[in-house]
Amino acid sequence: MPDVTIFDRLRIERLVWSLDQQLYDLPRAQRLANRREVRANLLEAAHDVGTTEALRRVGGSRQLAEQYLVAEFGDGPRPSWIGAIYAAALLPLLLNFFLSEAANAFESGVTAADPQATGVYVWSGVSGLQSAITYTFSDGAASHHGGAWTPLTYALWLLLIVGAGRLWRLRLRRRPALAAS
Repeated sequence: MPDVTIFDRLRIERLVWSLDQQLYDLPRAQRLANRREVRANLLEAAHDVGTTEALRRVGGSRQLAEQYLVAEFGDGPRPSWIGAIYAAALLPLLLNFFLSEAANAFESGVTAADPQATGVYVWSGVSGLQSAITYTFSDGAASHHGGAWTPLTYALWLLLIVGAGRLWRLRLRRRPALAAS
């Protein structure tokens, strides 16, 4: 019966951690239970046949994660919460960056035409994606307000979240009816 060294435990934890990273589409409680189960099984197998052989028999974390995901969601395409979260977070950052660059370009255009501009200028914004922006210039110094997202922008954002996460593939889980007592 081989001893399990600290190095062996680290190798096992590496596989368990890698598996956990690939199971983020599972509910948290189930992911934790899977981690505990795999860790316990690997430690037991390491005591029986050695860590190297135990890890070889398991295969890679990718194959193991796929088996868990197929058991939970079936063998077809499935939704990706990680993809939806990335789209929800990154799209506003990117869109706001490009919309603000477009607004800054308008402001730069006004000051390029008249470095000592004074008055109120209105830019209609990027058509359909943002509301009009009103610039108030005083001796070339500008302040502005407006440029909010339009309802179309919010609708497109929602569609991109659903698309990136493939959320249309979500299956509603039905709870079994409680038996009448």
